[in-house]
Amino acid sequence: MNDKQWKVLLDVVAGRAVNPLPAGFIIDSPWLPGWAGISILDYFTNDELWLGANLKAIQAFPDVLFLPGFWSEYGMCTEPSAFGAGCTWHENELPYAEKTIRRIEDIDELAVPNPRQHGLTPFVLNRLKLARKKIEKAGHAIRFAVARGPLNIATFLMGTTEFLMAMKTDPQKIHTLLKIITEFTVQWLKVQKETFDTIDGILILDDIVGFCGESDFKEFAQPYLKALFSSFDASVRFFHNDADDRVCSPHLAETGVNLFNFSFEHSLKEMKAWTGGRVGLVGGIPPRDVLAQGTPEQITEKIREQMQELDDKSGILFSCGGGMPQGVSSGNINAFVQAIRVQNKK
Repeated sequence: MNDKQWKVLLDVVAGRAVNPLPAGFIIDSPWLPGWAGISILDYFTNDELWLGANLKAIQAFPDVLFLPGFWSEYGMCTEPSAFGAGCTWHENELPYAEKTIRRIEDIDELAVPNPRQHGLTPFVLNRLKLARKKIEKAGHAIRFAVARGPLNIATFLMGTTEFLMAMKTDPQKIHTLLKIITEFTVQWLKVQKETFDTIDGILILDDIVGFCGESDFKEFAQPYLKALFSSFDASVRFFHNDADDRVCSPHLAETGVNLFNFSFEHSLKEMKAWTGGRVGLVGGIPPRDVLAQGTPEQITEKIREQMQELDDKSGILFSCGGGMPQGVSSGNINAFVQAIRVQNKK
């Protein structure tokens, strides 16, 4: 993200009107390799191809904010690998982290990993170190420290069903697990910030929050998320949850969030109301059914519909309701940007 785009993002976070209306997307391994014409495995294992795919995106769409920008990641394996999770890799499928907690008692054996040494996190850092000069030569900078959220990491370590059930049957064990994960993740965010002085943002992704009722959110999610978003003083505190957002939305501001990418199941108008206008929004056409599989005409119509119900377009980065999915064409991205421009004139 270049300086001009960063300023736009700060305006969105501050709830200011931005002219022209901004467009942006979360992009990473589900979309970039296929769009750039390389395999997913090459994207993960060849630093030049990873960098080339990211550079190609910012050059092809200079008016689009790509978040977090030059995301160095290994799919869902990055943080679980630090806890010893085995990772399964394929040529053109996303990798998967295998469970490490088979019994609830296994939580007692967990130690806090060192993000400078354990799992794939050192590789994430080193890739960015090697690419930094070329990223900055292109006019961009490394802006975000990024991590999966505590509940998300926990479900990879012990399984989603098992984790959600244990919240009810063994809540103290789950708190022990979440405290260990959170301590590691805070360290991981701080290491990224210490390594790159250009970082002024935190991005946390945790869809499991969307499976919590309000009491569970307040007990098992909010305190740990709040610890992450206060890891260091950041101008942008960006949260992604594209599962159900009705429970968490009213509590985001007090959790420390000031920018939110939410599910397409909720409208921008609803989200403005639920967040009390205290959080910048990143949303919200359907990512798969419209942005990836729809026609340019369908994208244009969906954006027009969303714009019609908005009384206030300030504090919004227009996007899809979730990350950029596989298979989104350049033509559909251009149609999205053009539709935003047309609405900007109305």
